[in-house]
Amino acid sequence: MTDQYCVIGNPVEHSKSPWIHARFAQLTGQDLRYEKRLVERDAFARSVQAFRAEGGKGCNVTVPFKFEAASLTARQSDRARLAQACNTLRFDGPDVFADNTDGVGLVSDITRNAGIDPAGRDVLLIGAGGAAAGVLGPLIEARPRRIVVANRTQAKAVLLIERHAALAAKHGVRLEAPALHEVRDGFHVVINATASSMIGAAVPVPPSVLRPGALACDLMYGSAAQGFVEWAQGHGAKARDGLGMLVEQAAEAFLIWRGVRPPSAQVLAELRATLA
Repeated sequence: MTDQYCVIGNPVEHSKSPWIHARFAQLTGQDLRYEKRLVERDAFARSVQAFRAEGGKGCNVTVPFKFEAASLTARQSDRARLAQACNTLRFDGPDVFADNTDGVGLVSDITRNAGIDPAGRDVLLIGAGGAAAGVLGPLIEARPRRIVVANRTQAKAVLLIERHAALAAKHGVRLEAPALHEVRDGFHVVINATASSMIGAAVPVPPSVLRPGALACDLMYGSAAQGFVEWAQGHGAKARDGLGMLVEQAAEAFLIWRGVRPPSAQVLAELRATLA
């Protein structure tokens, strides 16, 4: 029988994940079906249980359920446990395994697709919510010189870096969480993990954070990221939206589910061509 997977979220209609995973399956010879599931905000756990009862093998989780997903099971990857959020669930018989592939997807996109090695560089991560929590651990493992986490509520950024302090010490990475208005100096890589792009708000940091030739990434993609992309390009940075991260994190989830790594670069190029 064809294995069943889905993405669960609210909203979810905009998701490109079904197209991505269908293409992965075609290119790797995997027999699966992947769909979108819109669920009410108080019905996430019930929806996961219902999908498992229907024979589902796993699911992706998008906003606003990533924190709740992490609470469904004690079987978690180290990166999901550190993020306290997950975007990938795999159903192993009666057990559920939770992972977070967002951060490794972002790092893969930066290193493989954008051609930037974060090692030894200065990174600015704007935001301290679920998106930032999901990417901070893998960013640390890429061994930049330092990562500055800047958030409107500074205390939230401080808590986030404290949770990652041991991992940062292990990899020799300096973590800082200054007040947002204090962030001025230039960075090699700037990552926007806030909701500013989604709501059409101004970029919450000044252009002085961009070193000449810096890479500026928004975790949103398409029209939602256009404001950030134009801001970065207008100040001399190499701008990148979150489409590459989307495909790369999906490839990691596909590997977790199927034991096969799909050709993510090919699928990313095809998706960009489709959306152009």
